[in-house]
Amino acid sequence: MDKITIDIAGMHCRSCELLTEDELASVPGVKKVKTNFRKGTADIFYEGEKPSNSDIERAIQNAGYTVGKGDRPWFTSDISAWVETLFALGIVFAIFLFAQAFGLFNISLGSSERLTSLPFVLLLGVVAGLSTCMAMVGGLVLAVSARFSERHPEASVRKKFLPHLYFNLGRIGGFALLGGLLGALGATFQLSSFSIGAMTLLIGVVMFLVGLQLLELFPRLSVWKLQLPKSIAKVLGIQSHTKKEYSHSRAMFLGAMTFFLPCGFTQLTQLFVVATGSPMIGALTMGTFALGTAPGLLGIGGVAATAKGAFRRFFFKGAGIVVIALGIFNFQNGYALVKLGRSVGGNDAVQTGVPAKDAQIIRITQKANGYFPSTLSVKKGQPVKLIIDSEDSYTCATSFIMPKAGIRKTLEPGENVLEFTPDKVGVLPFSCSMGMYRGVINVIE
Repeated sequence: MDKITIDIAGMHCRSCELLTEDELASVPGVKKVKTNFRKGTADIFYEGEKPSNSDIERAIQNAGYTVGKGDRPWFTSDISAWVETLFALGIVFAIFLFAQAFGLFNISLGSSERLTSLPFVLLLGVVAGLSTCMAMVGGLVLAVSARFSERHPEASVRKKFLPHLYFNLGRIGGFALLGGLLGALGATFQLSSFSIGAMTLLIGVVMFLVGLQLLELFPRLSVWKLQLPKSIAKVLGIQSHTKKEYSHSRAMFLGAMTFFLPCGFTQLTQLFVVATGSPMIGALTMGTFALGTAPGLLGIGGVAATAKGAFRRFFFKGAGIVVIALGIFNFQNGYALVKLGRSVGGNDAVQTGVPAKDAQIIRITQKANGYFPSTLSVKKGQPVKLIIDSEDSYTCATSFIMPKAGIRKTLEPGENVLEFTPDKVGVLPFSCSMGMYRGVINVIE
């Protein structure tokens, strides 16, 4: 069969594709039609004599569009697309309320086990893959997998799911390799709060934009693509000009690089590895942790790969809403960490060792869902003894940071004593290392 490609102005969603394909398929001589609303084109396959331009143009006009390139509107005029999105929003909100009611957002393993046990590390990975890691890594996986399945509806379930297998294999292998390096290099491998915050901000923005694209309500955003600079793409073997969209090595590399994403559970395990100073323990611990997160991440990929029919349409809408929500969530966390990591004009406090009788004593209880109370007050210039009682040791909140006082601490079960002296009136913000749980210490005269 021969093929001609026609530019069509005005298409903005899947419904537009169906309408134009139906009309063009009725043109004499046309055997097959494949339209792409993002590119604004229609591939027309025919045998024998080429279909006349007038017949093609008439068919496109009958569908409600025009031949040629045109500007994409910011908002779709397809009412059904907005109704479907509202319906998907209702479903997602109902699931959210159910999860919140049963405490699924505050999963904790308590304080009875230690990270020295590999079975416990595996269990910790499973919990992470269903909670905070799901908010960061899972959100990205959902965005990419839903986007891929939406753009390639003709692909088989196996083709849609295979990238997730390689992504998780790369993640497990990468975590093991980098965990070994972390055990050997120690604390020099840690990222600053500001760096983690900037990374989280970027990821939040990317997730937000991809989520908007999945909703198919904003046609002008559909042409946006995130691309690596050519120099980096060449080093990684990802050529921007190649027609090949996917490679196993690329999927595995991306999986390995999630080692650096700011998930609280991941950082908790990384801090343990730093303390061991052992490459072997580091590799086994981080590899086992990544293995534990695999079921949750593979589950997301499996749902996206098998979605069909009406469920498929609503799945993409629901996925878009979830990805947007997680994008906003990560953006807020990243912004908090960026602010937290800045100390204008030097430190506002210094760590000190002071006798208990001379110190201001303040207390915080750390639970699975944050710090209580989250607002405290101390006097300027007088030593402070901050006592944090950790009730839920294996949660994101156990990774405690207060950059302006130079404090970065993985909380042990029970009481943790931190000492510093505030030397300026103002606010000393504190947070978990992911920026999810936050609080402030007000310094007064």
